[in-house]
Amino acid sequence: MELWDAYNRNFEKIDGMTLVRGEEKGIPEGVYHLVNLILIRHTDGTYLIMQRSPQKSYAGMWEVTAGGSALKGETAYESAVRELREETGITEDMLINGLVLAEKAADDSTRSLYYTFLGVTDCGKDCITLQEGETCSYKWVTRDELLAMTPDELLGKRTRKFVEHDF
Repeated sequence: MELWDAYNRNFEKIDGMTLVRGEEKGIPEGVYHLVNLILIRHTDGTYLIMQRSPQKSYAGMWEVTAGGSALKGETAYESAVRELREETGITEDMLINGLVLAEKAADDSTRSLYYTFLGVTDCGKDCITLQEGETCSYKWVTRDELLAMTPDELLGKRTRKFVEHDF
């Protein structure tokens, strides 16, 4: 069972309220949970993209972010560091200047508060370790290759703008 802290639309934690992922009644109106998106760019200018596992929604599609929901008691940054390590094997000490918060945005349709982080690394490109059940492949692509991918190939409308501006 995955537990989440509850937040209001102003990114303020709601004391005494815990959310349970997948609970039948869902997230109540006016309540949100934290979700992190992490984009990784190599110092050579390429971007890390990962292919979603066959058992996941949007199976086989590529995404330009690691990420997921913050667990109960985690800050957005702590959650982002954990998700990045779990999904890619990239640890905070492999990043130049850590993860930089680029944007916070509320999404009423998913009842999510999105934190988008950007990270730059000079790690070996073969050091990526995929999380079983989450992703099944990865590759490093240029900005132009990434921007040429169609919406049928690449998830990530929310983060595409950071690539367009070469964060």
